[in-house]
Amino acid sequence: MSGIMASVDQRTQLAGRNRMELLLFHMNTAQRFGINVFKVREVIPTPRLVKVPHAHPSVRGIAHIRGQTISVLDLSLATTGRPLQDIAETSVIVTEYNRTVQGFLVSGVDRIVNINWKEVLPPPNQAAAAAYLTAVAKVEGRMVQIIDVEKILAEVNKAGGTDPEMLYSGGVEASEHAGGKSVLLVDDSVVARNQMKRTMEKIGLEVHLANDGEAALEMLQDWADGEDSPLQRTPIVVSDIEMPRMDGYTLTTAIRNDERLSHLFILLHTSLSGVFNIDMVRQVGADDFLAKFHPAELAEKVVGLMERGEAVHEVD
Repeated sequence: MSGIMASVDQRTQLAGRNRMELLLFHMNTAQRFGINVFKVREVIPTPRLVKVPHAHPSVRGIAHIRGQTISVLDLSLATTGRPLQDIAETSVIVTEYNRTVQGFLVSGVDRIVNINWKEVLPPPNQAAAAAYLTAVAKVEGRMVQIIDVEKILAEVNKAGGTDPEMLYSGGVEASEHAGGKSVLLVDDSVVARNQMKRTMEKIGLEVHLANDGEAALEMLQDWADGEDSPLQRTPIVVSDIEMPRMDGYTLTTAIRNDERLSHLFILLHTSLSGVFNIDMVRQVGADDFLAKFHPAELAEKVVGLMERGEAVHEVD
C-alpha cells in the first residue's frame, strides 16, 4: 500500500488546471468514496488501536504513527452508524485537515484517479442536508461520493469539548472599518460556510455565499453587469480551494482575467494546510492564504486588510 502514495508529492502540477486526484476507497459496501490526494499523508494497514474513555463513538482509538499520536475515526460509523467489522483487515488513511492530523479507518483503498473538477458535482440539495457529502463524481461509469470530512470533524470536536461555536466568544469583535462593506464566502462544505459566515457577521460585514467556484464567478459577473450591485461594497473574496465544478485556483484566475473583477482581494482559505503549495497561491494571482479554521485568525486577517486599505488587488 505504500506504493499507492509514492507519487503524491509530484502531483501539485494539477493545481491551477481545475483538476484533482481522488484516492478511492470503500467501507462496508461496494460503494466507492473519494478523498483528495492533497489531504493524504499515507495509507497504512490498521495498527493496534488504544481505546480512549469518553471519546466520540466514531473514534475507534488512538495510534502511534511515525512519532505522533493520532485519533483514528471509523468513517463508516461516522456517516452511516454502522461500524467497520474485522479491524485486522482494514486500512487507515492518514490525513491532514485544518492543521490537525488524523486517521480514517476504511475497509480498503482502491487506487488514485485523475479527474476534472467539472466532472465533480454538488449532491442534490436534499441529500446534502442529511448526508455527509460535499460532492459526487462519476468514475468509469460508477458513482463516487466525496465525504464532507469537515462536518465529521466538527461533530467529533464538539463532542470532545472543542466546539468551534465556543471560539466565537473570544477574539472576534465588531470593526468600525466593516460598516457598509460585505464579503463573498465560497466553500462547498455547509459547515465551513456557516463557520465563516458567523465570524464575518460578528465583525460587522454583510455576507454573500456561494457553494463552489462556478457559482461564485457567476455571482460576481452578474454583479459587474449591474449599476448598483453588491460588487461596490465587496472588496474581499474568501474562497476554499477544492470545490465541485470549479476549484479556488481556477476561480482566482478567472477573476484576475476579468478587468471588472481584477481589483478584488482574494484570500484562499482551505483545509489543505500541511501539503499546500504556497507558490501556487501567487501563481494564480491570489493575494493571501490562511489555513482553516480559527475564527479569530480569519477575523484578524480580514479586519487588518480593511484597516490598512489593502483589500484591493494591486498588479505588480
